[in-house]
Amino acid sequence: MTTQNGLPIAPIAKRQPTEVSIHGDFRIDEYAWLRAQNWQQALEDPFLLEPEIREYLENENRYAETTMADTKDLQKILFEELKGRIEEEDSSVPDRDGDYAYYVRHRKGGQHPIYCRRHIQQDQEEILLDGDSEAQGEQYFHIDSFEHSPDHRYIAYCIDTNGSEYYTLHLKDTQNAGPPLVLMGHLQGDLTWAADSRHLFYTRLNEAHRPDSVFCYCVGDDAEQATLVYQEQDPGFFVNLNQTRSRRFIVIHVHNHDSSENWLIPTAAPNQAPQLIRQRTPEIEYQVEECRGRLIIHTNIGDAEDYKLMTANPAKPAQWSDFYLPKTGVLLEDILVFENYLVCLEREAGLPRIIFVRAFSDDVAGEAHRICFDEPCYELDLIDTFDYRGEWLRFNYTSMKTPNSVYDYNMQNHEKVLRKKQKIPSGYHPERYQIHRFLAHASDGETIPLSVLHAHDTPLDGSAPLLLYAYGAYGHSMPAAFSSHRLSLVNRGFVYAIAHVRGGMEKGYAWYKAGKLNQKKNTFGDFIACAEHLIKQKFTKRQRIAIQGGSAGGLTIGAVLNMRPELFQAALAEVPFMDVLNTICDDTLPLTPPEWQEWGDPIVNSEVYQYIKSYSPYDQIRQCDYPHVLVTTGLSDPRVTYWEPAKWVARLRAHKTDSRLLLLKVNMMAGHSGVTGRFDYLKEIAFKYAFLLKVFNKQLK
Repeated sequence: MTTQNGLPIAPIAKRQPTEVSIHGDFRIDEYAWLRAQNWQQALEDPFLLEPEIREYLENENRYAETTMADTKDLQKILFEELKGRIEEEDSSVPDRDGDYAYYVRHRKGGQHPIYCRRHIQQDQEEILLDGDSEAQGEQYFHIDSFEHSPDHRYIAYCIDTNGSEYYTLHLKDTQNAGPPLVLMGHLQGDLTWAADSRHLFYTRLNEAHRPDSVFCYCVGDDAEQATLVYQEQDPGFFVNLNQTRSRRFIVIHVHNHDSSENWLIPTAAPNQAPQLIRQRTPEIEYQVEECRGRLIIHTNIGDAEDYKLMTANPAKPAQWSDFYLPKTGVLLEDILVFENYLVCLEREAGLPRIIFVRAFSDDVAGEAHRICFDEPCYELDLIDTFDYRGEWLRFNYTSMKTPNSVYDYNMQNHEKVLRKKQKIPSGYHPERYQIHRFLAHASDGETIPLSVLHAHDTPLDGSAPLLLYAYGAYGHSMPAAFSSHRLSLVNRGFVYAIAHVRGGMEKGYAWYKAGKLNQKKNTFGDFIACAEHLIKQKFTKRQRIAIQGGSAGGLTIGAVLNMRPELFQAALAEVPFMDVLNTICDDTLPLTPPEWQEWGDPIVNSEVYQYIKSYSPYDQIRQCDYPHVLVTTGLSDPRVTYWEPAKWVARLRAHKTDSRLLLLKVNMMAGHSGVTGRFDYLKEIAFKYAFLLKVFNKQLK
């Protein structure tokens, strides 16, 4: 990299003005050329990317590496710290299904999971899929939807080898020592077996990279003989596939961001045509389970903005009856159905809880009880095991200072057994850390939950650097969960905070609605209010704050940088959704049609167009000083395409009036989630943390 005065020179993207016109509004996009004409082909084979674009992206990578060269030793230190907190020889809690217990483990030094099982009456391990072995020779490798057949003979799984999320289906016969069959590509990754262990259902992606169809393959047939089971015609709806925990029905779940419908196929009759439960209706969502011959429906229909449970007779699936309605202000987030119990994961004022409801008869819920926790902020997850008829629930508990803890809980006698707690081999002492939960006040009077972690010896006089994270979209609640990675910052004096902004669902469905469509700017205002609250409480001060967000959370980062750049010292924008207006105006992109329920449709509505334009990070860049910024992206990303962050960096570099760092790091052989090897991934984290420590001039210890 050529240098000037000892410093590397940043790449300057050429300007090639392209006029964009819609609703009488004319815009000039100087960097539209960074979107390759053959981007869909480049998703599957990154080496097909147009040479001029590849050269520019590689120049950005060289600039980032050269700029960060003085942190190489620090990155190595950080990597060893991060690696030292991972138990290299690790295994999941076994999950029993009939005569076998299935589990996933990692070997020492191994990058990828090893899928295994043991026969209950034997002690010999059977390796079903060795991820380390399968990944040899691949620059990217990800396994999804590992599913064994009900008779335990066949193993079906999907593999992606470039990060494009185009999966290839593999089928292994455990009674045959030969290699697995490679059946078909362009799958989404959803798999489920029929009861006969011969019919396998899967979802396919169409030419626009949208999951729109369900097929059924019969073991022993040629792949071309798979039959079409369901085809979705509306490009705004995606198709997913699952199975009820009772294993009586295969469920085809068709949805966009605010409505859904479900179709059932009996697992005992895989050739039967799907049966519609209830036709899709705008703003009505529902998902289906089954218990004791009754359908259990998790829905927001009627008066249940925060969801309730209803029941129906499978013979009359559209006739629903109320079953369980949480109290006002409580979000019914998830359910887990057992033959004799119903488990609900609820969330009130941002905090989750587990509610147990005794098995029902005559559609009447039994007496409920709950598990209580006393930390100020924490997270719970229900774990879906194979045990449908038993009395043991498995769940995970964690907080920002409590490592992941897997419990088995007896729903009959309330016994709780710790099955596994995340180990930190290099040592971890939770008493050295403190967590808080605060409520920041937005300009409209709303209160925004904040989860905060810091070391006990961190001075709370405003001098500490702080990393503030947020997402705020699609109704996804951000967990106040443990991460061993962030200790590398917290141990160096950083405060770490999560802003639970509107657009998530921490405070119920209304919290989500207040951060989408024509209220999207609430997300950004909430984030700024959280930063200002932390300053007021002397956790930090202006220009001592770093901000972080990925994907739709990257949009939040881009928006607040344009709104209040003087507030922050640095930003990490990971696979960020920056070119919002152009993307949501392009219905040929994979995710755009379903996204209209989240952002609005600017193609048909000029008011929506103007509103999106008013916050779209790419369109709102201005001439001013910006913080230090590190942007990451993946060339094979089908969710936030590489050109969005690349264009944003190019335009920002041309407009900003400061000399602070602006780096773009492009993973040329990965997608939305970055690299997949569990140690290679740590190198990416080490690079980001080294960037933060560099720009904060922290003592590099």
